[in-house]
Amino acid sequence: MNYATGYPTALSVVVLVVRLFLGPMIFAHGFQKFFRGGKIEGTAGWFHGIGVRPGRLNAYAAATTELGVGVLMTLGLLTPLASAGLISLMTVAVVTVHRHNGFFNFNKGQGVEYNMAVAVMALVPSVGAGRYSLDHVWLILHWSPWTNLLVTVALGLGGATAQLVAFYRPPTAD
Repeated sequence: MNYATGYPTALSVVVLVVRLFLGPMIFAHGFQKFFRGGKIEGTAGWFHGIGVRPGRLNAYAAATTELGVGVLMTLGLLTPLASAGLISLMTVAVVTVHRHNGFFNFNKGQGVEYNMAVAVMALVPSVGAGRYSLDHVWLILHWSPWTNLLVTVALGLGGATAQLVAFYRPPTAD
């Protein structure tokens, strides 16, 4: 099958639904960091407290990445890269915040369940954004599904690893 032109309609609709959930969802997280609650300063303080330092730089980086990934995912533009960004964000969240809280989201401190589910869902549009996307309309990133998947996973996990190595210093228990 030629994924640039022959993407099945049903699959295109499913990918569109996934993109229209993930994109606005992660965009809202970035919007919240910039404009709601504690804004960048509050996020920066929280990041510093969990060992992601410098907090302010990482707060801007996280919020900007969330906004960018949200727009790209929603539009189906550079979708494998948007999927990689979302996987990276969720991986960093698992490592820095949720891994010590078990699996379930309802556990105290929230477990890894939500973040892992979002990361796995990000794999769906990574293999191709479908007919109803700017990638399809503008003939962007029409690699094979396997190439898309491998690029997405490599960039997502590579980006998370680079972020963690460069900026994460777990707080020590006193």
